[in-house]
Amino acid sequence: MTSADPDTTLRGDCANCFGLCCVALPFAASADFAADKPAGTPCGNLATDFRCGIHERLRDRGYSGCTVYDCFGAGQKVSQITFGGRDWRRDPDTARRMFAAFPVVRHLHELLAYLTEALGLAAARPLRGETRRLLDETERLTLLSPEELTALDLDAHRGAVGDLLGRTAELVRADVPGARSRKKNRRGADLMGARLTGADLRGATLRGAYLIAADLTGADLRQADLLGADLRDARLAGADLTGALFLTQPQLNAARGDARTTLPERLTRPAHWTPAA
Repeated sequence: MTSADPDTTLRGDCANCFGLCCVALPFAASADFAADKPAGTPCGNLATDFRCGIHERLRDRGYSGCTVYDCFGAGQKVSQITFGGRDWRRDPDTARRMFAAFPVVRHLHELLAYLTEALGLAAARPLRGETRRLLDETERLTLLSPEELTALDLDAHRGAVGDLLGRTAELVRADVPGARSRKKNRRGADLMGARLTGADLRGATLRGAYLIAADLTGADLRQADLLGADLRDARLAGADLTGALFLTQPQLNAARGDARTTLPERLTRPAHWTPAA
């Protein structure tokens, strides 16, 4: 994993997955999903070949939540490696074990994405050895048996990774002017619907902040720590996210940006974003 291309190992490959996100996970009728679905029950739109029958029309059909989700490559890992290509439809016991293992591997793969990003940050060079060790350990955990995965103390491991990522962010932000000021520490802050147009948030700590429907039009978010920040419906038109730390594709997919929004090179501009604000 550590030498592989993150674009292929840490992004979903539906062609090599048994539609696990469409079966294992629950969703409730809401603005994101048109119907209720309990965990372990196939979505009504899942075809016999494990593909989505309305993939090109998900937003039009009321399933925008599906367009936001990313398994970080856990789907193909569980389908092809953990279970050796065994189809859950052929064996109820395999289905039960696979659906229990998938969310655990998905969490581990998200941590792999963060650690891979941290490993490539020049400012965090002093932590490179520790980052490499934790990255390798996380990859090892993804290769456990289904039973070992479900028994794993995931919270403890997430805590260890979270501590390292916090120290990584501090090293990166150390050279950003004003980043250490108290007003730029908004960790876990409730900023839902906040008017932050043109705000200077460069190097800010927004880890775990609630930015749902916040107006960040034209905001400077360079080197901001966005790990776990909730960006659903946040307005990012013209915002500068260059070098934003631990920003993921699902976070971007949930937000609303445009052609002027500046993104880290490792991320892709969502297709549903407007060409211009």
